[in-house]
Amino acid sequence: MLIPTSFPTSTGPAESKPLISEEGWIVQHLFFTIDHGYWAALTPEERQERRENFTRTIEAIRKHPGTQLLAFAMVSPKSELGFMLLTPDLHDSQRFEKQVNLALGPDVLTPAYSYLSMTEWTEYSQSVEEFKAQIEKAENLVPGTEAFDQRVTEWQTHMKKYFNDRLYPNMPDWQIFCFYPMSKRRSVGANWYANDFAKRRELMGGHAKTGRKYSGKVRQLISGSTGLDSHEWGVTLFAHDMVQIKKIVYEMRFDEVTTQYGEFGDFYIGIQPPTGELLQRVMLS
Repeated sequence: MLIPTSFPTSTGPAESKPLISEEGWIVQHLFFTIDHGYWAALTPEERQERRENFTRTIEAIRKHPGTQLLAFAMVSPKSELGFMLLTPDLHDSQRFEKQVNLALGPDVLTPAYSYLSMTEWTEYSQSVEEFKAQIEKAENLVPGTEAFDQRVTEWQTHMKKYFNDRLYPNMPDWQIFCFYPMSKRRSVGANWYANDFAKRRELMGGHAKTGRKYSGKVRQLISGSTGLDSHEWGVTLFAHDMVQIKKIVYEMRFDEVTTQYGEFGDFYIGIQPPTGELLQRVMLS
């Protein structure tokens, strides 16, 4: 039988080709409850075998190139065990999520909530042309002079780091973790996307100014989820003191960008313990 030339001739699986986006990493937030009754019915040997498999699974995922897997003992019964997974390839993200789900066996963890997003750059960042105009006016620096060029170089170095931190972050080991999704409102009379770009940028600038007050107290990652999940962004916060998370979220709610346009999902709070303590923290020791 002749095979039409318009048919694909490759027989290799689609999974053999990486699904790596041109910009940003895949981010999954995964939250589980635990069937403690099922766990208690296992023999001591079975429980030990499952704990060891869990540890091996977590360690193997963390060793995968470009991949970060953070694990949390969650606070409150909304969920008991939480994870934040960042990796470049969608194939890996899907595979690792399934491995985490089954790491303690098929009947122990039950998904309570999950969120899919991607690291992203902000469209409201300042361009180099805008920065040059700013320092020429505000700092009386003359284009072409050594002082002017030095300020531009300093700004470009800062922005390069900021760009990499947004798209390819190194997540902190700070103990207190918070996650929540959010969107911008589209109500009549309060439609974020009906504002022109300059207005949206102005409002976001004020919002960022509030956030900078918490430098050293709160680390954050804003990941985009438009078209990927139920909200438009996922917000991940880390702190050494839970009151700092409470304060930054409260203070930001007075920014116009939030009072007029902010919509929030549920908040999830967890503790990031050393890996060896995680299962003990969630009563699976």
